[in-house]
Amino acid sequence: MTEPNTGKTKTTKAAAQPVVPLFDFSQFEPPKFGFPKFELPKFDLPNAETPAALREVAEQGIAQAKVAYEKAKAAADQATGILERSCAAATEGAATYNRQVLDAARVNANAGFDFAIALLAVKSPNDVVEVSAAYAREQFQAFTEQARTLGDLVQKLAAETAEPIQTGVTRVFRTAA
Repeated sequence: MTEPNTGKTKTTKAAAQPVVPLFDFSQFEPPKFGFPKFELPKFDLPNAETPAALREVAEQGIAQAKVAYEKAKAAADQATGILERSCAAATEGAATYNRQVLDAARVNANAGFDFAIALLAVKSPNDVVEVSAAYAREQFQAFTEQARTLGDLVQKLAAETAEPIQTGVTRVFRTAA
C-alpha cells in the first residue's frame, strides 16, 4: 500500500503469536526440605533454696542501691537546674552586651557623620586641623568609655555565669556524697 502524500510504502505488522513453552514444568514438584529440630537436653536439678542470710544481704544491697540512685538522681536534677539558670543568665548577659555594642556602633557612626558635616563647613586648612583634632580627641574619649563599659559588662557577665556553677554544683555534689 502506498501513501498518497509521501510516496512511501506502508507496511502493517502481523499480530504476535503466543509463546509455546518447550517444557511443561507443572508435572515436576520441587523437593521439600525441612529444618532439623534440635532440643536442649533436660536435666533434673534438685530444688536448691537460697540461704536466708544470703537473701537478706542481697535485699540490703538492693535497698542501698535504690537509696544511692535516688540521691544521685536528686543531685543531677539540682545540678541541671543550676546549669539552666546559669545559661539563662549568660544568654541575658550576652543580649545586654550585644545591645551595648550596637549602641556604641550607632554613636560612633553618628559622630563620623557629624565630623563629615563639620569638614564641609570649614573655610581654611587651619580649620580642618582644628576640627580633625577635636574629632580625634572626642572619639578617643568615647572609645575609652565604650571599652570600659564593655569590659565591666563582660566581668559582670562572667561572674553571674560562673558563680552559680562554682558554688551550686559543688554544694549539690557534696550533699549527694
